[in-house]
Amino acid sequence: MKRLGGLFSVLALLFLTFGGWLMLTPGPVPLPGLQPPPVDDGYRPQAGPIALTTPIQRILIEKGARRMTVFQQTGPAKTFDIALGFSPSGDKSKQGDGRTPEGIFRIDRLNPQSRFHLSLGIDYPQRQHRDAARRGGYDPGGDIMIHGQPNQIPAGYRVKGDWTEGCIAVSDDEIEEIYALARVGTEVEIRP
Repeated sequence: MKRLGGLFSVLALLFLTFGGWLMLTPGPVPLPGLQPPPVDDGYRPQAGPIALTTPIQRILIEKGARRMTVFQQTGPAKTFDIALGFSPSGDKSKQGDGRTPEGIFRIDRLNPQSRFHLSLGIDYPQRQHRDAARRGGYDPGGDIMIHGQPNQIPAGYRVKGDWTEGCIAVSDDEIEEIYALARVGTEVEIRP
């Protein structure tokens, strides 16, 4: 039993000595440039100030470049980064395919009560889309919009990547600017 008590005393002494040494030793020094990567939370900050001042005459969407250019009477006025449908390659053909349609359309409605801040509806499907869908026996889809971010996204952020169901998305600040100057009947050309 005395032997066990002596062993315990030696272990306690080692523990206290080693513990004291650890407390007095400075921690590791971080190396410059080796910070952990930022957490990708699926959002990015919105674009900066807005500058459109006269009604929009035409909107050009270039899917491959993820770019939307609005034209005023004097020509191209401003370009915006966009997000598209979750499966952006190719022309939209049916409901749920995640594609953004291609062709020449018109704004057919303005929606101030959108689930995506504000939205501009385009006249898809058109007759040729409905006819092809009828021949193929499927639903061509519809309700394609140029819109802002989902209403549950915090102000000042936007969802990254292509995430819509076939619509064209910009930031909330950008859709406010576009919405204020867009008119029903404005041409919207969507290129591959």
